[in-house]
Amino acid sequence: EIGIKSSLGKLQITEVELQKAVVDLRLRLIPFSPKHAFGFFRLPDRTDMFDRMLVATALAEGLPIVGGDREFVKYKGLQVIWR
Repeated sequence: EIGIKSSLGKLQITEVELQKAVVDLRLRLIPFSPKHAFGFFRLPDRTDMFDRMLVATALAEGLPIVGGDREFVKYKGLQVIWR
């Protein structure tokens, strides 16, 4: 989603900057897996597929999500760090 927002001009970050940030912040990238995809069955309807993927992954992994989307409150059990 970061790459898409960047290509649309909605986010000012390059691929190199993002790669550096991942290393500097010691982030662990989690690939989207079948376990995450099956979580879609338990999510309320929502049109933004990328948000659904992020939410399904966070719920399956028991991780909080960082984001300002007010729609995140619709997802039961989702811990949101920033809104």
